[in-house]
Amino acid sequence: MNQPGVPAGQDRRVTMYRNGSIYTAADPFATALVVDGDTVAWVGSEQAATSIADSSMEVIDLRGALLAPGFVDSHAHLTETGLALSGLQLSGVRSATELLDAVASASGTGTVLGHGWDETTWHDSTLPGLEEIDRAAAGRPVYLSRIDVHSALVSSSLAAAAGLDGLDGFSGTARVVRAAHTAARLTARKFPEHERRGYQEAALQDAASHGYVALAEMSAPHICGSEDLRMATSWNEDWNRPEVLPYWGELATSEAHAQSILDSLGTRVLGLAGDLNIDGSIGSRTAALVNDYSDAPGQRGSLYLSVDDATKHLVATSLLGVQAGFHVIGDAGLGAVLDALDAAAAEVGEQRLRAAGHRLEHVEMADQSAIDRLAKYSVSVSVQPGFDAAWGQPGGLYEQRLGGRSQTMNPFASFYASGVPIAFGSDSPVTPLRPWSSVRACLEHSNPEQRISARAAFLGHTRAGWRATKHRNPLMGQLVPGAPASFAVWEVDELMVQVADSRVQSWSTDPRARTPLLPALDTGGDPRCLQTVREGHELFAHESLRV
Repeated sequence: MNQPGVPAGQDRRVTMYRNGSIYTAADPFATALVVDGDTVAWVGSEQAATSIADSSMEVIDLRGALLAPGFVDSHAHLTETGLALSGLQLSGVRSATELLDAVASASGTGTVLGHGWDETTWHDSTLPGLEEIDRAAAGRPVYLSRIDVHSALVSSSLAAAAGLDGLDGFSGTARVVRAAHTAARLTARKFPEHERRGYQEAALQDAASHGYVALAEMSAPHICGSEDLRMATSWNEDWNRPEVLPYWGELATSEAHAQSILDSLGTRVLGLAGDLNIDGSIGSRTAALVNDYSDAPGQRGSLYLSVDDATKHLVATSLLGVQAGFHVIGDAGLGAVLDALDAAAAEVGEQRLRAAGHRLEHVEMADQSAIDRLAKYSVSVSVQPGFDAAWGQPGGLYEQRLGGRSQTMNPFASFYASGVPIAFGSDSPVTPLRPWSSVRACLEHSNPEQRISARAAFLGHTRAGWRATKHRNPLMGQLVPGAPASFAVWEVDELMVQVADSRVQSWSTDPRARTPLLPALDTGGDPRCLQTVREGHELFAHESLRV
């Protein structure tokens, strides 16, 4: 190729996509795109594509499909996702009896692993006991994670192997939380390297088949060992997989300690952030609350780290110029983090604190004053729209656990309005790797005041995911000439502009507004992924793409 604006090289593959819709800020009416090697070389009209096409290119006829920036999941767990894909699927069980039947039907001879039970959806929320699980499993060890993965059901054999007696969170029943859950999970995760690799590969393949070009891996000592993290980052040597953006959630007490943690990991990470737990989850009643759980008077969850702990961690990482971050869900947990931010700023200065680009995961309960404090320190927030879709509806988990407070959960619109940078993820396997369902959840938030437009949600699932990692290339997540060629192709029924409230921004549906179009998400299904490409490397292709 020797056409202006389309640099060519004999050792690089050039591909033209045409006859579709290209989601790009360069030209909202673009129908064609050229990839030269790993870079977007040109975007434009069908007429222009005809004039520059030549026999050296592979030409892919999109046949009306949408080509858009690839998705970035800002919070995922590869091994856990692979385990959930291959183990017992428990999200559909509706009673203890059905759960026990699933355990009894498990094939194999090793530990029975399952994921996804949620007693708030059961006809009778009574959990099975140790003896019942032992009988169903015929003596095999059992670990069954709750949907939020902050508690689990275990067998007596697994409890013995994990040494649960005397640990906080084990009361002699099958359900384990807090320290007992950590011990049970780590024991259940003792499997050979080839099995771990298989689980991670399954997760990455699932992600690629749904249009993801990158996932933030939120590793932590209480979830897995550092060997799991090293394996996760090793996938980045294989360009045929989504990029893994690694974080390690281990508490640092000083600058030197933080550096020693980073040096000991045996792999590079983006920060000491992610699932460094300030608190737990709403579903397991371990999220730290200011007031009691509505369905459990006297219970306010668990605060795993003190303000002093969090302050030291923020100071240490800020001095190194690396990201810190915490898993925080409850309002009391968030209050502790905000107090720690104030204390850290007093010690190292606001400018240095902001420059480190710290991030928080989840932040489900935040009032306006808390949001303003997050904005002050330029803290990015990684949120999960699937949480609201699963639990935010009337009568759902949030209302059961929190009563009227459930109406203020996951304040996406308030974050945006106050200038808090937000990126979206799944927390897979808590919610599945289904990006368009996540975008739809933003449009259909259970609280109409917190709904955002499809465009804002899409940017939060793409470009914002890169920015939350402090990625140095400002073009990541965009399809403009010179940007990395990371995108997905989607079979769509209809393209449109969708806003959170039809009474506002009606101008955006006018072609003169030059607003790129996205799939209509009110059709009852998600667009089908036809291809996923990461910096010019094909990760996934549906059989119909080149027919």
